[in-house]
Amino acid sequence: LAEHHDGALACATAHVVSAAKQIVKESGGDIDVLVAGEGVAAIAEAAARLDGVSRVRVADHAAYAHLLAEPTAALLNELAGDYTHLLAAASTPGKNVLPRVAALKDVAQISEIIAVESPDTFKRPIYAGNAIATVQSEDALKVITVRTTGFDATAATGGNAAVETATAAADTGKSSYVGSEIAKSDRPELTAAKIIVSGGRALGSKEKFDEVITPLADKLGAAIGASRAAVDAGYAPNDLQVGQTGKIVAPQLYVAAGISGAIQHLAGM
Repeated sequence: LAEHHDGALACATAHVVSAAKQIVKESGGDIDVLVAGEGVAAIAEAAARLDGVSRVRVADHAAYAHLLAEPTAALLNELAGDYTHLLAAASTPGKNVLPRVAALKDVAQISEIIAVESPDTFKRPIYAGNAIATVQSEDALKVITVRTTGFDATAATGGNAAVETATAAADTGKSSYVGSEIAKSDRPELTAAKIIVSGGRALGSKEKFDEVITPLADKLGAAIGASRAAVDAGYAPNDLQVGQTGKIVAPQLYVAAGISGAIQHLAGM
């Protein structure tokens, strides 16, 4: 399942395709990418260029404009009969949609894999990353979310997949899009940033957080992160939270200022 935002294919999709390539390497077969949305021709073309993709299936309908869980899950439920594995990024859309598909298909979901051992065996972190579980599934359909930081992105060019129309499922009418409040920033997106500067509770106030973290991030060209304690205290907005209940990041350099190092935070790094 391709993820896209503001008319562009999300980089998370390339990481999911990389995980799919490892499965296909072991089992054979092809990789299809489903692009669901409204007015997604350009997104489908970008998906078709991803290395390793055999076919792009496009469901272009107003019902999928915002990847709402109910209509998107219904679509995947209709299409999933042709496949052995169904993958999406372990992001908000993926975590929202795939458990519903697993329930509709009456199979187990395998969440946030970080490695592929074989077509039916995967590794995933448990206990806030303190242990790695090896999970084997005998289900005919493996429903999997992929922790994108566990896989290098496949090349964005080199592919020449066929693009075809997928039959759109009827809108369930159970939910409707009301609106979004999206934080705008010129900084790198946290989950894709190579350098991150994070602040924690020990900074003491929002003013001190901004005084210490912002100029350092500007100097390094870094994204800004925060611990949950800092977010809960109002030092930083929720979309900057790194950790078990926040975003999972994998930068080349991580600077933590005033963060205790609790396992719930370390689990996101």
